[in-house]
Amino acid sequence: MTFKWDAFLVFLFFFVLVTVLGFVAARWRRANLDQLDEWGLAGRRFGTIITWFLLGGDIYSAVTFIAVPAAMYAVGAVSGFYLIPSTTIVYPLAFILLPRFWIICKKKGYVTAADFVRDRFGSRGLALAVAFTGILATQPFIALQMYGIEVSLAGMGVPLTTSIFGLDIELPLLVAFLILAAYTYTSGLRAPAMIAFVKDIMIFIVLFVAITVIPAQLGGFGKIFAAVHHKATHATPLAPFFDIIPPEQYATYATLALGSALALFLYPHTLTGVLSSSSTKAIKRNAAFLPLYTLMLALLAMVGYMAIAANPPLLAGFGKNGVIPALFNISFPGWFAGFAFAAISIGALVPAAMMSIGTANLFTRNIYKEYLKKDATDRQESQVAKMTSVVVKLGALLFLVYIQPTQIVFLQLLGGIWILQTLPAVFLSLHTRWLNRWALLIGWGAAMGVGTWLFFANNNSPIAVVPVLNVSLYSGITALALNLVIVVVLTPLFNLLGAQNGRDTTTPDDYLEDTVAVEPIDSHSNRLAPEATQKTPA
Repeated sequence: MTFKWDAFLVFLFFFVLVTVLGFVAARWRRANLDQLDEWGLAGRRFGTIITWFLLGGDIYSAVTFIAVPAAMYAVGAVSGFYLIPSTTIVYPLAFILLPRFWIICKKKGYVTAADFVRDRFGSRGLALAVAFTGILATQPFIALQMYGIEVSLAGMGVPLTTSIFGLDIELPLLVAFLILAAYTYTSGLRAPAMIAFVKDIMIFIVLFVAITVIPAQLGGFGKIFAAVHHKATHATPLAPFFDIIPPEQYATYATLALGSALALFLYPHTLTGVLSSSSTKAIKRNAAFLPLYTLMLALLAMVGYMAIAANPPLLAGFGKNGVIPALFNISFPGWFAGFAFAAISIGALVPAAMMSIGTANLFTRNIYKEYLKKDATDRQESQVAKMTSVVVKLGALLFLVYIQPTQIVFLQLLGGIWILQTLPAVFLSLHTRWLNRWALLIGWGAAMGVGTWLFFANNNSPIAVVPVLNVSLYSGITALALNLVIVVVLTPLFNLLGAQNGRDTTTPDDYLEDTVAVEPIDSHSNRLAPEATQKTPA
C-alpha cells in the first residue's frame, strides 16, 4: 500500500501532542507519585467531569471504533450491535452498585476489588483468585487496543514489519508501546485522564463527519440499508449475514448484551476509574450522563453498514477487521484520514493506559504485598506497580500474536468470559454475607475452566451451543450460570460442615456514607469543585 505522507504527518502531530500531555500530567495537581494511592488512583480526587471523560474513554476505544463496526460489516447485528443494549443495561446497575463499592473502598483504603474480597471473606485465596482473574481478563482487552493502533498505521501505508538482526519486528507498534509504557510509568492515572479530553473531542469530530459525509457520498441511508439487506438475502447458509436478528439468534444476542453489561464495571480499569472519583455524587452523575455515549456508540456501529455499501478494498493482512480504516481512506482526504487514524489510536491509548494501571494495582496490592513482601513501603509499592504496568503490556502483545479470532471483537468477549466469574465475590457480596468463601472459590475455578474451554474449543469464539437447551449462548453467561449454581448449592453444605468464612473485618457502618472526605479536582482548573463541601446523607 502506498505510504500516505499527508495522513501520517497529521497523525504524527496529534500523537506527539498526547504524548507530551501524558508526561505533563505528572505535574497536574502535584502529588507524591511514590504512593500507590496517588499514582494508581490520582488521590481519589477526580470530580464529575473528569470522571465522565475517564470512564467514557473505556467505552470509546478500539473496540467501538474498529472491532464493533468490523463485526457489523462481517456478520451483522448479533456480533456488532449487542453493545448498544449492553451499555443501556449497565448504567442502572452502576447507579446501584458502584456508590456502595466506592464508600467501602474509601473508608477502608482499598485500591482494588481483591482488597475488598480479602477483608469481606477473610480469605487470601479468594482475593488472589479475583486478582489473578482481573489481570488475565485485561490482557486480551489491551491487545485489542494495540490492534487498533496497528490497523490505523496500516491504513496510512506505514510499513509495520522491520527486520532487525534477522528478526521481524513491528517497529511502529513497538514505538507506540514504549511511549505508552513511559508516560504511564511517569504519570500514572493522571495521564489517561488528561489525554481523555483531547481524545473525546477528536473522536466526536470524526464520528460527526463519518455519519454525515459518508452517507452523502453513498446516496443516503436508504441506499446503505438496501446494500445491507442485499448482502443479507444473498448470504450462504454456512455464513449467514442479517440486517435483522432472526429468532434463532435472540438468545445469543441477549446473552452477549447481558454478559457485556455485567462485565463492564468488574474490569480493574473501570473500577480504577470509579475509585479515582471524589464522591458518590460524581459516580451517580456519571451513571446518569454516560448514556449519552451510548447514542454515539449506536451511530458509530452503523459505520460498519456504510462499509458494506462502499465496499472499500481491504487492507492486506487485516481482512474484514480492518474495514474501517479502508473505508476512511476512500471517503476522506488524506489529511482528515490521518486525523481519524490519530483519533482511533489515541482512543486506544487511553483505555490501554487505564488497563495497565488497574492490573498493576492488583499485582502490587494482592500478590506482591500479600505474598512476596508484606512489609513493603509506599515507595516500594509504587515502584512495583510502575514496573508491572510495563510488563502487562508485553503480555497483551502475546495475546495479539497467538490468539487470532476471526472477529477481533472476540478478544474483548474473551476477557468478559473471565472477569464475569468474579461477580459473585465482588458485587453480590456488597449486599450479602451469606455466600461461603470455599463455595465461591470452587465456583470460580469450575467456571473459569469451562468458560476457557468453550472459547478455544469453538475455534476462538465466545459463542457456544448449550446442549441441554440447544441454543447458542455467550460462554461468559453459560460459565457464570454454572458458577452461581455451584455457589448456591455448596454454600449451605460447607456451612453445615463447619467450613465457614473467615472474619469479616468490614462493618455495616462501613457501607454507609457520612460526608465526602476528599477534595475533587474541577475539570478546568485546580480549584475545588462545589461538591467538595457538601454533605451527603447516609
